Amino acid sequence: MKIAKEFKWEMGHRLTFHEGKCVNLHGHSYKMLVELEGEPDSDGMVLDYYDLSQIILPILDELDHAFMLYSADKEIIEFFKKINSKIVVVNFEATAENMCGYFLEKIKNSNLPENINSIKVKVFETEDTYAENKILV
Repeated sequence: MKIAKEFKWEMGHRLTFHEGKCVNLHGHSYKMLVELEGEPDSDGMVLDYYDLSQIILPILDELDHAFMLYSADKEIIEFFKKINSKIVVVNFEATAENMCGYFLEKIKNSNLPENINSIKVKVFETEDTYAENKILV
């Protein structure tokens, strides 16, 4: 059985390696679809949607209206600190593909019930572009 829930947040980033426009600071209205697969419990639920929100929303609260910055992007990090702006520094380039891995690890380490056997996330960077990844737990 699978369940899924959609989440949205606003966030900025840049790709330091990019040879086009994405090397510039910019933002997106992100959307993420979280899908859990597992056996329903005795009440017939894989996981209550409220409980899924309790896992995901704290992660997104940290990111909402922030800039996700690669730890090697020292000048930009210092600039954002200087202007006291909200940042999340990560050890990867902030691509949608890398964000999938970021979210999967956070969700996997969130004390999921034992009946969950896989997690899939789709991170939509725009209305019509997304990256997707899945892990077994």
